Amino acid sequence: MPMSKRPLLHWLQPFLPCILCGISKQQQHRVCLDCWQQLPWLKQTVVRHELEIHAACYYHYPLDRMIQKFKYQQQLHYQGLLAGCLMQLKLPRVQAIVPMPISTDRLAERGFNQSLQLAKILARHLNIPVWQPVQRLAQHAQKGLSRLERLDNIEAQFQIQLSQPVHYRRVLMLDDVVTTGSSLHALHLQLQELGCQQIHACCVATAET
Repeated sequence: MPMSKRPLLHWLQPFLPCILCGISKQQQHRVCLDCWQQLPWLKQTVVRHELEIHAACYYHYPLDRMIQKFKYQQQLHYQGLLAGCLMQLKLPRVQAIVPMPISTDRLAERGFNQSLQLAKILARHLNIPVWQPVQRLAQHAQKGLSRLERLDNIEAQFQIQLSQPVHYRRVLMLDDVVTTGSSLHALHLQLQELGCQQIHACCVATAET
């Protein structure tokens, strides 16, 4: 019976070069131990819009470049490392992961939802399902808007999907990068409307404010 690609890659990992430095051998999520330890770790909660968000790292080099390449250049070989960063967090016990939705325009532009990709990996690790009860409408530019106008604009983008009959009470929202936290705040409001009672949040990286 032929070996699947995943076990074969796992077997080859000790012989492959680190995807960051390209010199030392892979040891942790496709990077060497030195590169892993030198990531801009945070592993703490940050508060944005009165939400406590579990953040794995700061949005600093080299993690910022990896996220950009993963997100905008479809370099999917980084997704294991980014999900691995989330696995280092002490996350609360939840029933499902809710990835940050993106609009159909963004989906067509990028070809995939980066938060969904990471949520699938983390969900397998935690042995829980991915739940997508909220859709996102067209994402408009925020330039020139006041803070309140920006919030209203973002909140109006999120809409409950009526085709999702299953409800969970304890959920974990997942976003790749958090800056102001306004998108997570808007998603949080919709999950409250659905009756979720414990809504937690996590991200790979957060910008310093």
